[in-house]
Amino acid sequence: MDMRGYDRRRFLALTAAASAAPLLTACGSGFGDGAKEGGGSAADDVTGSFDWKRADGRTVKALLNKHPYTDALIADLKSFTEKTGIKVEYDVFPEDNYFDKLTVDLSSGRASYDVFMLGAYMVWQYGPPGWLEDLGPWMRNAAATGAEWDQADFFPNLLQADQWSLKPGAPLGQGGQYALPWGWETNVVAYNTEVFDKLGLKPAESFDELRELAGTIKRKAPGAGFDGMYGVAVRGSRSWATIHPGFMTMYARNGLKDFTVEGGTVKPAMNSPEAIAFTRDWADMVKKGGPPSWTSYTWYQCSSDLGAKKAGMLFDADTAAYFQAVEGASPASGKIAFHPGPKGPGGSLATNMWIWSLGMNAKSRNKLPAWLFLQWATGKEHLLKSAVRYNHIDPVRQSVSQDAAYKDKMKAIPGFIDTFEAVVDQTKIQFTPQEQFFDATTSWAAALQEIYGGRNASSVLNGLAGDLASKVG
Repeated sequence: MDMRGYDRRRFLALTAAASAAPLLTACGSGFGDGAKEGGGSAADDVTGSFDWKRADGRTVKALLNKHPYTDALIADLKSFTEKTGIKVEYDVFPEDNYFDKLTVDLSSGRASYDVFMLGAYMVWQYGPPGWLEDLGPWMRNAAATGAEWDQADFFPNLLQADQWSLKPGAPLGQGGQYALPWGWETNVVAYNTEVFDKLGLKPAESFDELRELAGTIKRKAPGAGFDGMYGVAVRGSRSWATIHPGFMTMYARNGLKDFTVEGGTVKPAMNSPEAIAFTRDWADMVKKGGPPSWTSYTWYQCSSDLGAKKAGMLFDADTAAYFQAVEGASPASGKIAFHPGPKGPGGSLATNMWIWSLGMNAKSRNKLPAWLFLQWATGKEHLLKSAVRYNHIDPVRQSVSQDAAYKDKMKAIPGFIDTFEAVVDQTKIQFTPQEQFFDATTSWAAALQEIYGGRNASSVLNGLAGDLASKVG
């Protein structure tokens, strides 16, 4: 999942402190482009024919977040070592302090770790100071990358999400490839089929229907034998993570933008008349159909409530519902189905996503073995095994998503495959890339709480936009 209990303010403070350190001046002088000392990329030194054994006897050090994807990776590491002769040493940290550890290590320039997990949003923080290796030269070098890696097999929108020019406001899909997609999450609706059947309900096809449906469940479910059930679980804590799943997905489906770029300047747009109206309606939906203690809700509470039959619906990461839906996982398992969620005007299914990615330390002295590891970890063989034998769901590769064994496994979850296929091509990072992302979205979440608490939406969002204009522009 995305950054769970991690304190965003600590992340920002660490990043700001690191950015002020003199050592970063040297760190940023070319290394962020996958450069080696003296210019160019270390990938340029790899010549001849591709050979998995080229770095036989070397060691790669990995920093990993505790996650089902990590479990699948570790379980398969023997295959990598047998294939390459490369040993992998790794440290695994829980998500509540994982990004603290990663940020401090990258900012120090020590290169304690050669490779690491990161979210695609972190490219906007880690890329500009030069902490991330540009993997593009490695991907383009046939001596370093085997033909079977098959770059075209990745869903293109996922590969583009980790590609950026490092210029605030510039679109993704251009510039350096600063990480590789490894596992991802769509943000869709999961619902309790038992309460829907008993009340004669159908999944909402529009935002207005969703708002009405949430209120209906909260009013009627207790009388139908679902004591304490409310309508829809969505995040509400004062965190950037409240904005990025269901809220940003529905916001984007309505054609709304977080920022616009005018003359190279990034300008807040969450106070447009249409954005104000949407935000007011979202807060109203939560008041009438959401959880009583919504302002403390993270992904964990949302997911747990769906599994405990406290929430009739969940509008969040599909993985948050999947791990409640699998057999024996929760009281609601076997009674959870998936739906793409409400469409926007014109039938839009624009969906925001979270991507767990793998990156390389720009200061690593083990770049060739590190690249072979990244190539293997994002390759077809490992990802198919991880999807079928373990819980590495939402494949980043098209071939895995169409594999018969994978589909056979996932068909046990009603609507999962159909929902995935309905939204995959319209799923991307819906935010405008810029370095103040975490600060801006945390402030946005605080504004959403204020509107939920009764303050005027126009006044709150105009104030937010004014504050962000001086920080982001």
